[in-house]
Amino acid sequence: MEFSPFDIQQNVALGPLTTLGVGGTGRYFVKAESVEKVRAAVHFAEVHELPLLVIGGASNLVISDLGWPGLVLEIAIDGIRQCSSAAGEIFEVGAGVDWDRFVAESVSGDFGGIECLSGIPGRVGATPVQNVGAYGQEVSETIVSLLVFDRTDNRVRTLSAAECHFAYRKSIFNSDACGRYIILQVDYRLSRERRSNLRYRDLEHYFAGQPTTPTLREIRKAVCEIRAAKGMLIDPGDPESRSVGSFFKNPVLSDVAFARLQGKAQERKLRVPSYPALARQKKISAAWLVENSGFSKGYRRGRVGLSQKHALAIVNRGGATADEVIGLKDEIQHAVEQTWGIQLDPEPVLVGF
Repeated sequence: MEFSPFDIQQNVALGPLTTLGVGGTGRYFVKAESVEKVRAAVHFAEVHELPLLVIGGASNLVISDLGWPGLVLEIAIDGIRQCSSAAGEIFEVGAGVDWDRFVAESVSGDFGGIECLSGIPGRVGATPVQNVGAYGQEVSETIVSLLVFDRTDNRVRTLSAAECHFAYRKSIFNSDACGRYIILQVDYRLSRERRSNLRYRDLEHYFAGQPTTPTLREIRKAVCEIRAAKGMLIDPGDPESRSVGSFFKNPVLSDVAFARLQGKAQERKLRVPSYPALARQKKISAAWLVENSGFSKGYRRGRVGLSQKHALAIVNRGGATADEVIGLKDEIQHAVEQTWGIQLDPEPVLVGF
């Protein structure tokens, strides 16, 4: 497949495509609604020796003010197809499908497995990259396989979930094979028999005193309300949601590192919060580290700041630049490391820095 002149745009502003609203222009831009168009875009980039940036909903991207000097490829492959199997229902979902649309459809059909991931912005194709997770669920628990374009072998192929090497906020797509694969479709196995383990504090509090087991619809409603209260639900009318969500990952500590942290906290007459869902994976609350390093909710640094609803969300207060966002990120990381001896890793993908 070859492009027509109308397929390729030039000098496209990338900031408005992202939920954070910062970033320069892309030299070339293509929106691909099919596998064939993805192939053509990759071919175009190779022929013209252009670096390739693949995006979806751009809800987890911080793009440099310098923009992107090559081709920006937006994956917009649509479609949700349901197939029955002995182990449950398989949902074959195009990488360009809005993630929350898919969650809503699965919940409306009473299929469990991703209801706690309600309200997360972005598209389906992005969910395997960082093994998206929230409130006790991760997409790796339901992913069966993926259809990808292999840029090394120049072909479409299928990867099993095992081949993706999923871990906390990690997969081959953001580590060993970063840049090799373009995700075209993700297949999930969901079940009407599967129910959430409501072990996260926010959900436990929400349903405290409810005599019956919450339904999937009730769980979805609760998660969306909790996320909205934290500014983590994208709402054009809410300036607190002009962000990439949580900017830092919850650190995973060894027993020795955790004991050291507890000692430092005791010296400051503080207690390190321990929630069952975090402790099970030896994770520490990044929000607690940030707030106890001098950055409270609502902290401002010029045109950027922290959300008044959640200490992990760096917010564009209006007219901010990517450099200002990175400046606040660096300031927070430095303070946390100086105070607690822990290096916070950013959760969004940083492009062009």
